[in-house]
Amino acid sequence: MTYDVGYRFAQALDPSGLDTIAACLHAIQAAAKDCRNAGKPFESDPAVVLLAQHLGAVATTTMPDRPALRTLCGDALAEIARTPLLTLLAARGVDHDADAKRTFHTEARRALKRLADALHLERGRYDIRVCAGGPAVSGEVILHGDELYCQVSIGGFGPGEILFRRCRGRSDYVGERNHWARMTELVDHVRLAARIAREIGLACLPESQPRLVA
Repeated sequence: MTYDVGYRFAQALDPSGLDTIAACLHAIQAAAKDCRNAGKPFESDPAVVLLAQHLGAVATTTMPDRPALRTLCGDALAEIARTPLLTLLAARGVDHDADAKRTFHTEARRALKRLADALHLERGRYDIRVCAGGPAVSGEVILHGDELYCQVSIGGFGPGEILFRRCRGRSDYVGERNHWARMTELVDHVRLAARIAREIGLACLPESQPRLVA
């Protein structure tokens, strides 16, 4: 196999075709590969440094100035803080992204545990499990109790990410009629608990528990 280990120098001297951030990043990555092929250090390579400086120049001309960028980053962080992680994952999807899928399973388990507490389900009278599925799907996180089956998934076949129905024990995987809720409703687990209890006829909430008005 032959390597064109000199190409990075020619490109660094004439980067006229590198007019986007994506193109510049690709050139820097290719230059790093050339360095490995030539057995040269990456950090001190003059072609890599020139290409990195060109990237900075392109970014300066295509984006707002530094103070404006810092403001935009701060605004983005504030928006992320206002948007729960489960809602973000539901919006973007987790298929073919192992890290996002693993995060979804963890967050959904926590959310279902809070829902079980809001429903005053006794420990030992329900379980929470994960059906991971293949890489192209989110899998399902399931809360299964003596009277409630609740399943959370992303990109399912129903009109929402949360399916819930009344069941007759933890061996009942069919249950009664399906009900649906959006992922955003799982964030307010107390309100969702009241809705579930009302719609499927659970009697597990105490009288002091607020209930939704039909």
